[in-house]
Amino acid sequence: MSPAADRPALLGDAVVAAELARTPRWGRAGKAIARTWRFADFRAAMVFVNGVAALAEREGHHPDITIRYAEVTLVLSTHSAGGLTARDFDLARKLEALSP
Repeated sequence: MSPAADRPALLGDAVVAAELARTPRWGRAGKAIARTWRFADFRAAMVFVNGVAALAEREGHHPDITIRYAEVTLVLSTHSAGGLTARDFDLARKLEALSP
C-alpha cells in the first residue's frame, strides 16, 4: 500500500461547510478549524488543557494548542493529509464534551 493510500481524504469546501454547521463554535482557519475558550483563571484553563491532552492521546490526533493565561485556542488539521479530514471534525465534537 502506498503512503498516499494511508492518508485520510481531504474534505472539499462544501463538506467542510456542512461539517462546520454540525460543529457549532468552531470556525475555518485556512486549512484548519479553530475554537477559543475563555476560563475564569489559569488553573481552570490548565484543567481543560489536560483533558484535551488525554483525549488527543486516546484518539491519536493532536490539536495545536495556544494558552494565554485563561484563554485556550485549539486548532485542528490533519497534517499528514495537508488539511481538513473527517478526523478533525470528529475530534472537535469530542472536545466539545470537555467544555465547561
